Amino acid sequence: MSSPLHLHKRDFATDTRVLTIALIAAAIGACCTLAAYVLLKLIGLFTNLFFYQSFSFVARSPAGHHLGAWVILLPPAGGLIIGLIARFGSDKIRGHGIPEAIEAILFGKSRMSAKVAVLKPLSSAIAVGSGGPFGAEGPIIMTGGAIGSLIAQRFHLTSAERKTLLVAGAAAGMTAVFGTPAAAILLAVELLLFELRPRSLLPVIAACSVAGIARPLLLEAGPLFPLQTAAIGPGALLSCIVAGVLGGALSALMSTALYKVEDIFGKLPVHWMWWPALGGIAVGIGGYIEPRALGVGYDVISDLLNGKLAMEFALGLIAVKAVIWVIALGSGTSGGVLAPLLIVGAGLGVALAPWLPGGDVHLWALVCMAAVLAGVLGAPLTAAVFAFGLTGDSNALLPLLLTTGVAYGFTILTMRRSIMTEKIARRGYHIYREYGVDPLERQHVDDVMSRSVQTISADLPIAAALAQYFGPAQVHRCYPVVDAQQRLIGVVERSSFISTADGGNPIATLFLGEFDERNANHTALPSETCRIAAARMATHSLERLPVISDRQSRRLIGIVSRSDMVKPSMQFFDEEQLRERLAG
Repeated sequence: MSSPLHLHKRDFATDTRVLTIALIAAAIGACCTLAAYVLLKLIGLFTNLFFYQSFSFVARSPAGHHLGAWVILLPPAGGLIIGLIARFGSDKIRGHGIPEAIEAILFGKSRMSAKVAVLKPLSSAIAVGSGGPFGAEGPIIMTGGAIGSLIAQRFHLTSAERKTLLVAGAAAGMTAVFGTPAAAILLAVELLLFELRPRSLLPVIAACSVAGIARPLLLEAGPLFPLQTAAIGPGALLSCIVAGVLGGALSALMSTALYKVEDIFGKLPVHWMWWPALGGIAVGIGGYIEPRALGVGYDVISDLLNGKLAMEFALGLIAVKAVIWVIALGSGTSGGVLAPLLIVGAGLGVALAPWLPGGDVHLWALVCMAAVLAGVLGAPLTAAVFAFGLTGDSNALLPLLLTTGVAYGFTILTMRRSIMTEKIARRGYHIYREYGVDPLERQHVDDVMSRSVQTISADLPIAAALAQYFGPAQVHRCYPVVDAQQRLIGVVERSSFISTADGGNPIATLFLGEFDERNANHTALPSETCRIAAARMATHSLERLPVISDRQSRRLIGIVSRSDMVKPSMQFFDEEQLRERLAG
């Protein structure tokens, strides 16, 4: 029969405070949907201003311009404006946004500034509107995160709760732009939260749900790139593996090239403010050669998925897009990575389609698109579900999962870091992206505590206690003090007696007043996890904690020490390192 103590142990540590955080997250989701709408309208405005010299918010592709060779000057002009904004506004706008959000979460206590919330979408709209080969997702993730952080800072919240609301804003922004709430939630889990707990997952779900519901009120409803491929054949398994390996290799190549280019810019004898303009020259030349390589390129993605581009043209377009994206992003300008990666990946699929058996010819553009995304982000589930959400193609879900898994496996075995963490690592911070249940959370205090406890009676005179417990034969550094009912009064060690002059007084006189909150913080409950107990020891610089049955009765039932905290880790070590054959 189970002990009554087990009735108080739960699968999850989350309490009702998560409801308050979820309500705030829902409001953030609505705000981020509006921010996404504004960002997309700004991109339309600047595209019209730069390429068509008209004041209009209507979305247009820059490829239809009639500027001729003058188009080469537009991306450098946009880059110069961005450089000025970054230098005199906030340098946090540089880059594609996701590494900056990760850095704020892990090393900045999830605090972001109002400047970022305003300048990031503005600078990104200028970058894309002037021809930059970027998407809107990175900027809206950064902007949504800033909105979530700013709102969180208006409340009395912990750093962990601010993190949750920052990520909720980032995921809601992605949902609003692409209409893919499930993928946005997975992006939060795989890239931003660094945990999988109800306290963070539920608010993120709330924010993405609100954004998903609100999106059709401001933007178009339904998948961005509707597609329905045929059911896969027997040969699809091998084809998916090939596509995954090649997609992973391409993602590794692009990631490596990006930071090589960044290193080149870093060696230039000019201030970084000028780098986006210099990178813009390459974008302008590429756009002159291939106009459809400019801008977001959602129309290009649709044409690639639906087989509307001839292979030779598609390959030329993808080559130009990849080169100018690497140079532009390496220059430190402001822009996203998802849309360009989708285009490059889809182009790889178009090239492979004639050679891969077992599936619809359009399937391979879709799965390679997701494979490249999975390899670059290091997030296979996000990539697979994102591609599914963009197209609504249910037949492609299994090939997507397999291909993204292979690409993910390829990159984690061949690369030390992803494009998401390399920039942060160069700033001196290492991010470990594997996470699981802490061994200290898998066991509770009553699993590791010592039940046989040597105590001191509260009635014992101080002089006798010193002689008996703190003399030459002292066994423990400190001892719990209990009354006649075995209720905990406190804990004493040798230093507790220094200021006591009268050794004839009972030891209970050392503990003045009631058993207050400070005393409670120096105890543990049997139902608490070892992680909570260990954190309490570290916070208060304690080596052991008395274990009481409950806060009301304070009945002493055991003691837990730092050495006890090693026990869960020993079991974890055996599970991870001990190899053995178990005979049947």
